Amino acid sequence: MNHIGENVVRIEAEALRALADRIAGPMAQAFNRAVEMIYGCAGRVVVSGMGKSGIVARKIAATLSSTGTPALFMHPVEAVHGDLGMVVRGDVVLALSASGETEEILRLLATLKRLQVPLIAMTCDEIANKPARESSSAERNSSTLAGAADIALDCSVVREACGLGLAPTASTTTMLALGDALAMTLAAKRGFKEEDFANLHPGGKLGKRLARVEALMHTGDAVPRVTPQTRMPDVIYEMSRKKLGVTTVVEDEKLVGVISDGDLRRLLEKRGKDVLDLTAGECMTQNPRTISRQEFAAAALAMMEEKKITSLIVVDNGGILEGIVHLHDLW
Repeated sequence: MNHIGENVVRIEAEALRALADRIAGPMAQAFNRAVEMIYGCAGRVVVSGMGKSGIVARKIAATLSSTGTPALFMHPVEAVHGDLGMVVRGDVVLALSASGETEEILRLLATLKRLQVPLIAMTCDEIANKPARESSSAERNSSTLAGAADIALDCSVVREACGLGLAPTASTTTMLALGDALAMTLAAKRGFKEEDFANLHPGGKLGKRLARVEALMHTGDAVPRVTPQTRMPDVIYEMSRKKLGVTTVVEDEKLVGVISDGDLRRLLEKRGKDVLDLTAGECMTQNPRTISRQEFAAAALAMMEEKKITSLIVVDNGGILEGIVHLHDLW
């Protein structure tokens, strides 16, 4: 009993190694043709599957969409009751079925053929892929779905990780990995970059880390600003009112310095109440740390942590003040 969990993982890991060998070897041509077909698709990738394969299909569709390949999931049962209307010419259908004989999937074939929509199949019945003529990527020796597909991809496993050999385990793992392999190959082929990923993931912790500074910075009236001639009592009032622990010092909209809470404390310790007789220009730190609005939030956070500061001033290429990004906004 103590080794069941370990054995499950080892069986699935072996299935993945075998899949990798097929992609590098006998299935290479079929895999590459599938990538080219999806890459050249003018529409979307419609991914479909039933049961456990359907759950994997949803994940594959989500991964494709989030890495630059428009995709959606279509439930095969709902499809035959009207949802097939979401499939149009120009799309590519990616159908998942462990047996290749799933009735709900096979009922879609006639309509897909009529619409002349290309079909890529992922099945777990063994397919003898041969790098032969272009028109025949595989010798399909068993399932109906693999035989009807334009391209058949082999997710077969020696055995399931289930002790009874019944529950889809190793087979669904290989399906999921093959879907990831397609998605990542397509992303690389499209030149999908970090900024593209950021644009598609605006929410949550990941979205914050990949967000641009411009999406998180304070702008307009929320930015504390004084001129070099502003008296220190008014500087303190501006800092307190805007609650960012700092104020910018600007002249003709151009940043010339900053005054932080820390600067103010050090001045008071050194000069006492005489500080109130000074101007912002006499108290400011010149040449403060700045950042561009196009930088990633992660870069701003790294700079703040390195310099042990809580705010960064955002300026354009000409030094014109555009905003402030605060440490709390990044946290």
